[in-house]
Amino acid sequence: METKSVRLKYVKLGYTYLVNHFLSLILVPIMAGIVVEILRVGPEEIISLVKSLNLDMIHVMLSTFFLVFVLTVYYMSKPRPVYLVDYSTFRPPYIFRVPFATFMEHNRLNLKDDPKAVNFQTRILERSGLGEETCLPPAIHYVNPKPTMEAARGEAEMVIFSSVDDLLKKTGVKPRDIDILIVNCSLFSPTPSLSAMVVNKYKLRSNIRSFNLSGMGCSCSPISVDLARDLLQVHPNSNALVISTEIITPNYYQGKERAMLLPNCLFRMGCAAILLSNKRKEKKRSKYQLMHVVRTHKGADDKAFKCVYQEEDPEGKVGISLQKDLMAIAGEALKSNITTLGPIVLPASEQLLFLFSLIGRKIVNPKWKPYIPDFKQAFEHFCIHAGGRAVIDELQKSLQLSTEHVEASRMTLHRFGNTSSSSLWYELSYIEAQGRMKKGDRIWQIAFGSGFKCNSAIWKCNRTIQTPTGGSWDDCIDRYPVDIPEIVKL
Repeated sequence: METKSVRLKYVKLGYTYLVNHFLSLILVPIMAGIVVEILRVGPEEIISLVKSLNLDMIHVMLSTFFLVFVLTVYYMSKPRPVYLVDYSTFRPPYIFRVPFATFMEHNRLNLKDDPKAVNFQTRILERSGLGEETCLPPAIHYVNPKPTMEAARGEAEMVIFSSVDDLLKKTGVKPRDIDILIVNCSLFSPTPSLSAMVVNKYKLRSNIRSFNLSGMGCSCSPISVDLARDLLQVHPNSNALVISTEIITPNYYQGKERAMLLPNCLFRMGCAAILLSNKRKEKKRSKYQLMHVVRTHKGADDKAFKCVYQEEDPEGKVGISLQKDLMAIAGEALKSNITTLGPIVLPASEQLLFLFSLIGRKIVNPKWKPYIPDFKQAFEHFCIHAGGRAVIDELQKSLQLSTEHVEASRMTLHRFGNTSSSSLWYELSYIEAQGRMKKGDRIWQIAFGSGFKCNSAIWKCNRTIQTPTGGSWDDCIDRYPVDIPEIVKL
């Protein structure tokens, strides 16, 4: 049985190489034959052949002009490359740490009249995949929590300004050099906006193009990147600052509904600041180049629209309700997303196998198991939104990924918890901190969010990245990866 599986493995490797290099395998012998023929004929016969063509100088000039014109139009119509110069993620102070014992003790005090709600959160936390070092903002550490507007603004200033300060220091970019600003935060949308808060703090130019995205859930970081890409296509020689975060303070649920208590167990502090640019001079020092963004929105379906829903409970307390069919809806959104993404990124060998499988199911036998494309041939690294253990498990199973492929997601969930839209950047930072990012590597960032949305961003590494120092993983990367048990008894 083992010998058979090894044979099948080598058969598939041979098939993959043959299909993906089909043109090369044909063109190389043809080009070799042409070169041999030219060497055999000799220069005198080639010159006499050219003279016999009776080429008119006007025709030659017109043909040359036409060729130059076509090449110029092609070059001008090509989309501008978008580079990720660098990024920074927020590392919460150690004093904001929430060990399991502290979290559960606060729950018992805050929900002393409802032991069932406390037991429910205990079971969720035991199976969550979170570790002992995740952090919550100061207002949530009180018994009872104090989610005031002032505290929420304080959290926003702390996570955003810390991330942007670090990014500007790393890149050497001055605030006046930023042309585009995009801030995404799903649940906290004050007036003035968070983007205005950043403009005020860093005294950005008065003609800056600023945007504040809210209500778009954990998948908003690829949306912000997509918006930045579109803006960079029409504004040459520009820098775009993208900030992805979620402010926990005003959104910590203090009621008793189980569907709304679940986010309390998973969501934690986090923020990422990303510098994108279309300047040619940034190509050499930039870390990545943006290749594709694919967005899927299932909001037309009522179940998908309401599976992650902010509402009041019977006692009038506002929270985020997560429905039981969330994972099934996420699966459908993923199918739609990879159906669009597959033809763009998959090698020809995988596309042919998928096509043969589809034709076989339509014509031969509808009960045939559908072929799941091997995305491991398209990407070296996967950054799956660390929304929870169930999300990572489901995507690992659906995409047939190895333990190493989902390691960054699991370790990010363990160390930082669900940091919403910024989790993708903590995962990318983990891969870099482990020294695994090499020049030419392709990265797939995929996230899910309310609405319901599934969004993907595809990057290509421009240079081998040396293990960074001073990042969010700097104080703990030597301890990772860690073994995460299925259940942690509390």
